[in-house]
Order: sequence, then C-alpha cells, then structure tokens
Amino acid sequence: MNGMRVSGGARRCCRCLVAGRVQGVWFRGATREQADRLGVSGYARNLPDGRVEVVCCGEAGAVERLRDWLHQGPPAARVETVVCEPLEEGSYHGFVIG
Repeated sequence: MNGMRVSGGARRCCRCLVAGRVQGVWFRGATREQADRLGVSGYARNLPDGRVEVVCCGEAGAVERLRDWLHQGPPAARVETVVCEPLEEGSYHGFVIG
C-alpha cells in the first residue's frame, strides 16, 4: 500500500468477518489507520466469538484495497479467514472502533 487515498469509481459498502488471532493484537486500530489512509468510512468491532467485524464504505477501489489488507492485518495478527458480503450504502462518517 502506498498510503494514498483511492478516488474515482462507484461507491461500495461491505461487511467482513475476520477470524483467527485478531483480538488483542491491535487489529481494529490498524484497520482504522488503513481505512483513514484510503478514505474509507465504517467501523471495526470485536465480536464475542473472537472474530472482528469490519464494515467499510467508500470508493470501490479503496474498499477493495482495505478488504485485501484484512487478509494480512497488523504484524501480531494471524488471520485465518475473511468472509465479506455486500451491504447497502450506509451513512458512516469516518472510521471508528466499536
């Protein structure tokens, strides 16, 4: 990633569930940093079953780049699976940690 915002193209929203060692390893904070760099809004929150839920909305290319990044995550994470589904456009302002 080059740290630049991606612009142009249709808007897109999706919900991703990330499983593996993704809680307690700064996954949500690193996801917010990536989303901010890309100009993507939404949220990341821990789920009781150990997964992290990520909802992201923005330009299609930026959302795709964030989805790609979720497969790796921050250095301490060990991502096993990422399952994403499309969502209707949401009204998110910025990217927050829940």
